[in-house]
Amino acid sequence: MKYDLHERLIDFAVMIIEITKEVESSRAGKHLIGQIIRSGSSPSLNYSEAQSAESRNDFIHKMSIALKELRETFACLKIIERANLCSKPDNKISKALIENNELIAIFVKSIATSKSK
Repeated sequence: MKYDLHERLIDFAVMIIEITKEVESSRAGKHLIGQIIRSGSSPSLNYSEAQSAESRNDFIHKMSIALKELRETFACLKIIERANLCSKPDNKISKALIENNELIAIFVKSIATSKSK
């Protein structure tokens, strides 16, 4: 099976959206839902742009934005988890945190590799 980072990023965005459906609609919940939907879907969109980068520096810039958004998503997930804002936390948040960490590692490595060339 061919490894497709873009598909993985899309699946991650869907995972985040699914989690937000179970976050309470308190003021804090609504704020974090909006934030995490933006930051959780952004890496896929920025990765798409990076694939059409006009230069190596443009590629690194777009990948760095995606990495920043992944880190923001990670923080949002931790806040939702620690504040017990998810009505059915089961292991969706844990799975999302693991995937989020793996994606961060992929982007850190990709950016470092691009910078070293």
